[in-house]
Amino acid sequence: MRSTGRFVTVALTLMALGVPTLASAANKEHAQLLAEIRMLQEQQAQLQQLIGGLSDTLKAMNTRLDNDADVTRKAFADEKVLVNGVADTVRVLREKADDTNVRLSTMTQEMQALRQAVASMPAPSAAMAPNAADPVTGDPVPGGAAPGPAGAPGAGNISPTRMYDQSYADYSAGQYDLAVDGFQAFIRTFPTSPRAAEAQLYTGYSLYNAGKNAEAVAALNKVITDYPQSNSVSSAYYKLGLTYEALKQPDNARKSFETVVQKYPSSYDAVLAQQALERLKRREQQEE
Repeated sequence: MRSTGRFVTVALTLMALGVPTLASAANKEHAQLLAEIRMLQEQQAQLQQLIGGLSDTLKAMNTRLDNDADVTRKAFADEKVLVNGVADTVRVLREKADDTNVRLSTMTQEMQALRQAVASMPAPSAAMAPNAADPVTGDPVPGGAAPGPAGAPGAGNISPTRMYDQSYADYSAGQYDLAVDGFQAFIRTFPTSPRAAEAQLYTGYSLYNAGKNAEAVAALNKVITDYPQSNSVSSAYYKLGLTYEALKQPDNARKSFETVVQKYPSSYDAVLAQQALERLKRREQQEE
């Protein structure tokens, strides 16, 4: 009985000692869990701050990229305008150079014609007669010089350069009907002149500027068919495309522009034709 009592006493003592130990261990584990939760909450707050900072940085970068893109687009647009201006200047200079070359060629032909006219003139002894009389009235001519009949060779000669320049002056002044008449008269009078193709081209230009688009189409096609080897053909095709545009015939306009790009790729007209093709494409996309 004494042994049993002692055993019970020891057991109760151990139980009394063990309960505080278990409670202490539970409290430590709970405290550790709370500490870890607080740590996670702090880390979450830091992550949220970091995410907010990154979001602000991304917004700033997007704004800067948009601004840079706008600046780049404006720079490209300004550069395109500059390039177009330079190209127009080059075209004008090329036209002036071609015009100068043609004028030099025409002047050479005129000089040759004058030499032939001088060589074919009668000698002074044949032109002078002491008893020469007027062929119409029969009266003696003072000095013995018999006037030649009207329409004799060398009388009323017309200068090709003067005729062309007068027609071009009418064109530049906006007198398109007069310009058409002048250029056509030039072609009839000097059909073999190196400037005949150019005169036909400016006939088409004048009709186009006067709003006579159907007649302009015929005149420009005449440049292509009658002067296929001239330098005016590429310009005729390009202006033909513009005329078809004015006539609301986009398919024919596209064919004319494409012909310039394909057959005359190194010409300035090809640059203008390519721009016209892009314009037609944008217009079609807007209409869809």
